[in-house]
Amino acid sequence: MLNIAAMKRFLKITVIIFLSACLMAIIQSCKKSPEVPTLTTVTVSGITQTSAVSGGDVTDNGGTEVTSRGVCWNTSDNPTIANDTTSDGTGAGSFKSSLTQLTPNTKYYVRAYATNSEGTGYGKNVSFTTLGMSPIIFNSDLTYSSVSDLDGNIYKTIQIGAQIWMAENLRTTKYNNGESIPEVTDMIVWTNLSSGAYCNYANSEYNDSISIFGRLYNWFTVSDNRNICPTGWHVSTDADWTMLTAYLGGENIAGGKLKETGTAHWTTPNTDATNESGFTALPGGMRLTEYWNVGTYGGWWSFSGSISDSDLCRFMLNTDPNIGLLNYVLNFGFSVRCVKDN
Repeated sequence: MLNIAAMKRFLKITVIIFLSACLMAIIQSCKKSPEVPTLTTVTVSGITQTSAVSGGDVTDNGGTEVTSRGVCWNTSDNPTIANDTTSDGTGAGSFKSSLTQLTPNTKYYVRAYATNSEGTGYGKNVSFTTLGMSPIIFNSDLTYSSVSDLDGNIYKTIQIGAQIWMAENLRTTKYNNGESIPEVTDMIVWTNLSSGAYCNYANSEYNDSISIFGRLYNWFTVSDNRNICPTGWHVSTDADWTMLTAYLGGENIAGGKLKETGTAHWTTPNTDATNESGFTALPGGMRLTEYWNVGTYGGWWSFSGSISDSDLCRFMLNTDPNIGLLNYVLNFGFSVRCVKDN
C-alpha cells in the first residue's frame, strides 16, 4: 500500500533540493568574474622644472588583490607601465606619487595604474608641462668678460684675485683641435670607458638645461692633451683651486662665496651662498652607474696632472658653505671649469 505521507515528504525534499540548486546556479551566474582594477588619476600638482606630484585612487580591486600601483608617464599620450613608473604600495585606496628627473619646459602625460592577477588597469590620462629653466643669476655688482669655444658657446668669465675663471660650466663637444668628444648615453658603456667622453645629465636634450648646468666629462677627457678648453685656457688644476680658496678665506667658507645665489638651480637651503666672487658655481650633479644629485651637488675635476686609478674633485653642496676635496675613479662624470693661462 502506497505511503502517502512518505511520498509527500520525498517530493518536498526533492523540490527543496531542486530549488536550492537553482538558487546556487543563479547566484553563481550573477557573481562578477575577476577584472582589472578600476581607479582614478589625481590631478598633477607641485610642478617644477624637473619634478611633479600626482597619484591615484583604486576604487575597485577587480575582485582580486592589487599587487602593485603607482603612476606612469611619458611625453606621448596614454602612457603604460612600459614607460617611466613609480611604485606606491599595494591594495585599494588612494596613494601619492612623485615624478622625478623630468625635463624642463616639456609636456608630459600621466596615468595612475594598478595591477592584479587579471592585468593592469589605468586611470584617466592627465597632461601637464614642467616649468622652464630660470636664467643663471650672475653677480650684477661685478664686471664680467667672455670667451667662446669651438661649438660657438659663449661663457662669462670673471677675475678672482690673480686668476681669471669661467663663470659657467663647460659645455663643449669638441677638443681644442676640432676633433669631437664622443657622447656616451649608455650606463654600462660609460662605466667601462678608458677614453674620453661627455654626457648631459640624465641624457637631457633640453638646451636650456645644458646651457645652465653644462655637460659632464670623464677624467680621460679632461686629461687629454688635445685640451677641451678654449685656446689660452686649461682645465682647472688642484693648484688653481688651492689658490682660489686661499684668496677667498679658506675651504671652510669659500663655497658660499662661489655658489650662485638663490634656489632657482640650487636646492634649498643653498647655505651661505653669496656669489661675491662672481664664480657662480652651479650644481650639475655627477655620473657613474647612474646620474646623481643635480641641484644639490656641484663637482668639478681638479686635475692633478698625474696618472693613477683616481683623481681629485672639488665639490660644493646645497647644505654647506665649504669646498670639499675627494678622490674619484676616472670613469666618474663631473663638471669642468676652465682657467685662463698665465
